[in-house]
Amino acid sequence: MATIKDVAKRAGVAVSTASYALNGVKKVSPATVAKVQKAAEDLNYQKNGIASDLKRTQTNTIALMLSDLSGPYYSELIKGVQEVTSANGYDLVACSSIGGEQSTAIKFLKEKRVDGVIVLAHNISDSMIVNAARENFPVVVLDRELESDHVLQVEVDNRHGGFLATEYLIHNGHQNIAYISGPYNSHDNNKRFQGYRSALEQYNITYQSKWKISGDFTRESGYRATKMLIAQHHLPEAVFYANDEMAIGGLQAFAEKGIAVPENVSIIGFDDIQLAEYVSPPLTTIRQPKYEAGALAVHLIFQLLTSESVDRHYNLATELIERQSVQNNA
Repeated sequence: MATIKDVAKRAGVAVSTASYALNGVKKVSPATVAKVQKAAEDLNYQKNGIASDLKRTQTNTIALMLSDLSGPYYSELIKGVQEVTSANGYDLVACSSIGGEQSTAIKFLKEKRVDGVIVLAHNISDSMIVNAARENFPVVVLDRELESDHVLQVEVDNRHGGFLATEYLIHNGHQNIAYISGPYNSHDNNKRFQGYRSALEQYNITYQSKWKISGDFTRESGYRATKMLIAQHHLPEAVFYANDEMAIGGLQAFAEKGIAVPENVSIIGFDDIQLAEYVSPPLTTIRQPKYEAGALAVHLIFQLLTSESVDRHYNLATELIERQSVQNNA
């Protein structure tokens, strides 16, 4: 049985070039594509040794691929996806990308075991998504910038949300504002940080690197980062946490040291998870439309599966939710 290496050798190209040509990646010239396709036909090449490069039988199933299946952020997103898939008579498979190449998510993506895919997993590469997407196997990416045929983008306006959070703190009289970040390779985090920097610049506040401490979106990392802030013996006036889970970890760290929120330090989060309004004090935060993002992503897949015309990029607005964790010192 012929392999991709056999096809590449017969066509006189690199294996990567043969793969790009067979998967519709635009970086390969039309002449090379034709040469590779002819070699594949001559060798009767079948991808995965099971079927041709076309998707297999319809499964009536949509896959949602997440970096991690745990955490309160995902519940509303999954609910939005689930309700739309169910209303259309489809099943939903939610899978994790933990494990990289051996993960369930990667296997579903490569082998096209479902009819369409929604990706919210930063450790699945752009090239893997581009190589998998087809006219009859649409992919919607959440909070990622990726321009390619058969790939749609649904983004939350994280940059504006980061700006809103920081501007709100500034309007309440805060100048020294710390930023507790998510992972460095998170698209969401980087956009929120850009919004933070933009607000500081617009209001002529000098950015200070000492006020930026890295976390990883978990409650534990927010707790640790806040303890590092406290250890500097010079607290900022306010802290913008890149998500609510880290902010809740920060509340715990401040409480352990007898630092009152918001009397001694104001804090604001991002996401508006359900727990945010029940902590003490209730958390001021930036709400992002998690349910709506999931529901829209599935609607787009169904439109593509029925050959309807859709836009390639969608940007959903964020909203400031005022509670009691920010003190007005203006």
